[in-house]
Amino acid sequence: MPRPSLSLILAASTAGAVAASVMATTALAAPALATTALATTAADTRFLAFDARDRATQALTRGVTLEVERGWFGATAVKRLFSSTSRGSARFERGGPDEVRRVLPDGAADGGVYAVSPEGDGRALSRALCPSADAAWIVVGRVRAGHPLRIETVGRWADGRFRHCVTLHYDYRGEWATLQGASPARDAPAAFGPN
Repeated sequence: MPRPSLSLILAASTAGAVAASVMATTALAAPALATTALATTAADTRFLAFDARDRATQALTRGVTLEVERGWFGATAVKRLFSSTSRGSARFERGGPDEVRRVLPDGAADGGVYAVSPEGDGRALSRALCPSADAAWIVVGRVRAGHPLRIETVGRWADGRFRHCVTLHYDYRGEWATLQGASPARDAPAAFGPN
């Protein structure tokens, strides 16, 4: 029986190594892809409505609906606020400077810090919550269906100082049932006054 040539042995060896490498890469990548797919499909968006509990809150916002995105492990992020009594909305951006937390009153709920985006009705909302402030942030306590909500508002003035503006208290009202792509207030005009 003839012996295989050296080039045939090298070719077979190389093909085997490549196949093993592809199989190992696929085996490692498959769980990561499956986890990413699960995380994407597990995140959902909910619209939770809250009624103002006290006079200060009623004077500023009355009722609100929050667009809340819930992640795979239950963490929530507030994306937008809609006025429940008139047509208006404001978008939030997660994060803010450390000074926001430093000026909160004692006993303030620990939660996520969000900058009020000046786009749309955001500028008017900022002015309503923190009159004459250059920028505004909200610190939102834990957002859960069926539970009351507390929101702290903080503003930054022209002198660069951060000050606590107001504490808003809400009672849970319910959850909007929406079709995909729908929201409680679409194409909303200003609800918080002129920009």
